[in-house]
Amino acid sequence: MRVCIVVEGCYPYMAGGVSSWVHGLIRSFPSLEFVLLTIISNRSLSGKFTYELPENVTEVHELYLEDMDWNRTGWRRFRLNRTEYRALRSLILNQSTEWEVLYDLFQKKHLSLDRLLMSEDFLNIVREYYDLKYSQLIFSDFLWTMRSVYLPLFFTLQMKLPKADLYHCVATGYAGVLGSMAKSLYGSRVLISEHGIYTREREEELLRAEWVKGVYKNIWIDQFRKMSKVAYDSADLVTSLYEHARELQIELGCPAEKTMVTPNGVSVEHLHNLPGKEEEERQKVNIGAILRVTPIKDVKTMIQAFSFAKERESRLKLWIMGPCDEDEVYAAECMEQVEALGLEDVVFTGRIDIKDYLGKMDATILTSISEGQPLTILESYAAHKPVIATDVGNCRGLIFGENDDFGAGGILTHIMNVEEIAQAMIDMARNEPMRLEMGENGYKRVMSGYRIEHMRATYHKIYKDFSDSMGLSWAEETLRELEEG
Repeated sequence: MRVCIVVEGCYPYMAGGVSSWVHGLIRSFPSLEFVLLTIISNRSLSGKFTYELPENVTEVHELYLEDMDWNRTGWRRFRLNRTEYRALRSLILNQSTEWEVLYDLFQKKHLSLDRLLMSEDFLNIVREYYDLKYSQLIFSDFLWTMRSVYLPLFFTLQMKLPKADLYHCVATGYAGVLGSMAKSLYGSRVLISEHGIYTREREEELLRAEWVKGVYKNIWIDQFRKMSKVAYDSADLVTSLYEHARELQIELGCPAEKTMVTPNGVSVEHLHNLPGKEEEERQKVNIGAILRVTPIKDVKTMIQAFSFAKERESRLKLWIMGPCDEDEVYAAECMEQVEALGLEDVVFTGRIDIKDYLGKMDATILTSISEGQPLTILESYAAHKPVIATDVGNCRGLIFGENDDFGAGGILTHIMNVEEIAQAMIDMARNEPMRLEMGENGYKRVMSGYRIEHMRATYHKIYKDFSDSMGLSWAEETLRELEEG
C-alpha cells in the first residue's frame, strides 16, 4: 500500500509535536511506502528539512501557497462554461459546491490563475456576492481581498498530485482539499488525523490578526470552514486526539460515524534513566519549557510570570528549550524582554535533545494560547515530571485525567494569566512533596493510555483495515517488531 502523507506548515521543515508525530508514524511502518505532499508558504523553504527522512519515504512533493502563476502564457482570453461558472459561483457564495467540477477545471485545463482572477467571470461573481452581503464596503478593497483569499486555494487546486492508495491528511484546510481532490481524481481513500481542530485554530489566529480587519476576518473564516467541510465530506475516517476535539469536528459538520479518537503516544522507555542534576545545580528549582519560540506558545507571558515568581522565590530557574528560528523576530523580542526585566536564571538553549535536559527539570511549563494534545506534557510525565499548563486543547484532560483516578499531574492556569502562572511556579518550587506526587500521577497516566505502543497498534489496525478494504497487501510488521522499533 502506498500512503501519501499530506502536511501543512510542519514536517519535515520544522520541529514540533505534529512533526514528531508524523516522523514517528512513518518510521513505525518501514514496510509501507510513504510519499510526502507538503504545503509551505513559498519556494524559499524548498528542501530545507529539519528531519532526516526515513528510507521508506520515496518522494517529496511541495505546494507553495505564495507562488507565481507559471501559466501566464496560457489563454490570452477565456470564459468559463456554464457548469464551471456555476461551480465557481457556488464556492464563492458559500453555497453547495460542485467540487468535482472545480477539480476538473483546475487539473485538466491549462488555466492562468492571474487571468482567472482578473476575468469578467470572477468579477461578476464577486460583484454578486458583494451586493448580497457586503455592499457597505469599498468594492475595490473587497475585490482585491477576494483575490487574495482565493489565490492560495486555486494554487492548491492546480497541484499535480502524486498517486497513492491512501491519502493521510494531517489537517483539514488545504491539506484536506488535496485529499478530497485525490479521491475524486484517483478513487483513493482519505484519512484525516487532526491534532488541533484546524478551522478553530485559524479562527483564533484571524481574530487576533492585525493584517486583516473587520468583516474581512469573517470572509477568511468562511473560507477555512468550507475547506474543512469538503475534507470531512470526502474522508473515509477522521481521527482526533481526545473526545472534546471529536465533538468539535462533529459540530463543524463531520459525520459522527466517521470520527474516532486516537490519543497521542510517547516512548516511555526512551525517557527512562535520564541524567539528573549535578551537585552544584541542586540549589535551583528548574522549570523547563520545551517548545518552539513562537507567538502561539506565548513565551512573553511565561517570561513575565517568571519575573514575578522570581521576586518571591529566588531558587527558580527557567529553561526555554527549543528552536528560535521559526519566528526570529518574536524570539529576539523574548530575549530583549528578559534583558529589559533584568532577569537572571533564564536560559535559551536553542534546539536540543530533550533527553539531555528533561531529567534535570523539576517541572515543565506550557503557556500556549492554542494546543491539541501536547506531546511535551506526555514526555514530561514519562520522565516523572509534573507540568504547569494553560487550559487549552486537551491540557485539562491530561492534567486531571479523563478515564482514570490517578490524581492531578500538574497545575492548570488560564491563558495569559500572569499572576496564576507565576503562583504555579512558586507552588512547584516550595512544595516538593506535591511536585513529586504530581510527577508520579502523570507517569501512571501516560503508562495507562498514552504510550507509543498504543498509538502504533491503533494506526496499524487503521492502515490494515484500509489495505484490506482495497484488496491490497503489504508485508506488515508484527506488533512486537513495531514496539521494538
